[in-house]
Amino acid sequence: MNQQLQQGKNSVPEAREALNQFKYEVASEIGVPLKQGYNGDLTSAQNGYVGGYMVKKMIDAQKRQMAGK
Repeated sequence: MNQQLQQGKNSVPEAREALNQFKYEVASEIGVPLKQGYNGDLTSAQNGYVGGYMVKKMIDAQKRQMAGK
């Protein structure tokens, strides 16, 4: 397996910043007070909601793309 993938790093360096920006946009959209740096005051449910909603939005975007929209 690719060494970068094993270490949890993105294969494309530009993807890291894009995903990071997307994370903050989603958190803002759903009302989770995510901030740069330490976020230990957030619950695991809040953090999970951000990640889950990111996945949902990515899947929806891929479905639209595959449908030709």
